[in-house]
Amino acid sequence: MKSDIIEYNFPQDLKEMTLAEAELLSYSIRDFLISKVSSTGGHLASNLGVVELTIALHKVFDSPKDKIIWDVGHQAYVHKILTGRAKYFDTLRKLDGLSGFPKGKESPHDVYDTGHSSVSISAAYGMAAARDIKGENYDVVAVIGDGSITGGMAYEALNNIGESKSKVIVILNDNGMSISPNIGGISKHLSNIRTSKGYLDVKKFLKNRVVNIPNIGKPLVNSLADFKNDIKYSILDNGGVLLEELGITYFGPVDGHNIKDLVDVLNKAKSLDEPVFIHVITQKGKGYINAEKAPSKFHGIGPFDTTTGVELKKSSGRTFSSLMGECISDKASEDKRIVAITAAMCEATGLYEFSQKYPDRFFDVGIAEEHAVSFAAGLAKGGMKPVVCIYSSFLQRAYDQILEDVCMQQLPVIFAIDRAGCVGADGETHHGMFDISYLSTIPNITILAPKDGNQLKAMFNYALTLNKPVAIRYPRGEAIFDKNIMYTYSEKNHRLKKGSAVDIWACGKMVSCGEKVCDILENHGIKAGLVEVSQIKPLDISPIKECSCNTRLIATIEDNSLSGGFGQQMASKISGLPYNIMNFGWPDEFIPQGTVDELADKYGLTPIKIAERICEYLER
Repeated sequence: MKSDIIEYNFPQDLKEMTLAEAELLSYSIRDFLISKVSSTGGHLASNLGVVELTIALHKVFDSPKDKIIWDVGHQAYVHKILTGRAKYFDTLRKLDGLSGFPKGKESPHDVYDTGHSSVSISAAYGMAAARDIKGENYDVVAVIGDGSITGGMAYEALNNIGESKSKVIVILNDNGMSISPNIGGISKHLSNIRTSKGYLDVKKFLKNRVVNIPNIGKPLVNSLADFKNDIKYSILDNGGVLLEELGITYFGPVDGHNIKDLVDVLNKAKSLDEPVFIHVITQKGKGYINAEKAPSKFHGIGPFDTTTGVELKKSSGRTFSSLMGECISDKASEDKRIVAITAAMCEATGLYEFSQKYPDRFFDVGIAEEHAVSFAAGLAKGGMKPVVCIYSSFLQRAYDQILEDVCMQQLPVIFAIDRAGCVGADGETHHGMFDISYLSTIPNITILAPKDGNQLKAMFNYALTLNKPVAIRYPRGEAIFDKNIMYTYSEKNHRLKKGSAVDIWACGKMVSCGEKVCDILENHGIKAGLVEVSQIKPLDISPIKECSCNTRLIATIEDNSLSGGFGQQMASKISGLPYNIMNFGWPDEFIPQGTVDELADKYGLTPIKIAERICEYLER
């Protein structure tokens, strides 16, 4: 065994290891992960839980010829180590560094880019179908978690796979329960039986020969099938029965931390020419006591002290997420019609307090955004006031439901859109840069964007009075909030400064950026006006009446894609007026990972770079 993970030539060296050596490797990988993620931050607990599973996958399958698809992808760190990328882990989630998710441009072993949940089985089936059409020979494996498999897409794909009989291997990484020795023993025995040559030969004989016996063939096969099902229902869990009814062979549960058992079951699955579902039980945070005790905390964490597990730069202030949760909880004490809905993001969206105080009015629907929105529509139809708390990048999955079920019926659903705009290190799959664009196309919805915590609270109170669809978008991170300030929200955008040559219209959190731009311009002898845009739709442009007669330029600033964003709407609104317009926002491309400040600098969204471009324009 080598002393440093970086010294190995993976995946080749792993193929040559004995099982005992692979077991020792699992300890080295865990130590490596804890050391590196404590420095960079990232998804730790889930990766600690799949060490042995990933080792087994790369021992049995020949990546990248065989295709391994990681659902969501946040648990693919071990996969990256075992495909030769350990030396890049100091750059994990940093600008131009190693991604925290699978990326095909990073390695041919990352056969499918993921970031959102429940897509892996569909993608695997597509790859398998392409393989079969082209007459090629390789295996396709989808690794999906117990959270992701709650998404409807996963079941749609399983249904298709079972019907097609295409060879796809689906692995359920279940870290939501502990393995029972008895169930494990029974399931191992059943797995051995169901993959034995004798069992398969008998199964084939019954299917092809007995059925053709005159008069009694079909009734006999049906009786045998009923007997088989009685046995299955008595000793298999319901999940296994469901899968076998769909036509998918089920193995499990399997101990996800026993490399030998994992290698055995994967080899059995590999030997079959049919769809297989393997239920693997793992422990989230395995091997690091702090993560074992608090797996949710270490799901996604910033740099931390490895001894105590305490984050090094934990914000002491209130976040927009926690403040929104407080607003909902406070109002729920006054109005029993208020209910809160989340899609498997209770703590992350600030709803933990609400869930404890009002469990009968709290609904975690799992990773099912479409269902969450239609469910909210039903609640609204029933006289409730639903608040859907969801990340911007995940809400886009429910566009049709927002349009058809909520807005077309003008139902009073409030969308609390968390992580709107640039989110930083999680990169292109998690930035919330499109919500203004996709929501603005829908009639009957009001879109609000607070600049701070006080405005967020006022907007929520205002939204409750509207009795129609409202979206409140707010960024990741700390919210400036002064409990001594009583702020009442008005639907009118209002002017903060009067200026001369240029008028700046800044949206939501970018108001503070606009203020800094004004200060920089003033230092260059340019007096800039500033309008705070808190309501994006319907867009109120009445403050433009207060522009100076010398104003030549309107500049918009937003934390959203320029394509279809607030700036383009503003340009359309003032098209007949004597102003030129400059729009500042994210370009029409997928923005990579990096800190928010690094990305703002790279794409020209810092106050200095915005001011420079305005100066260049005015000097023409």
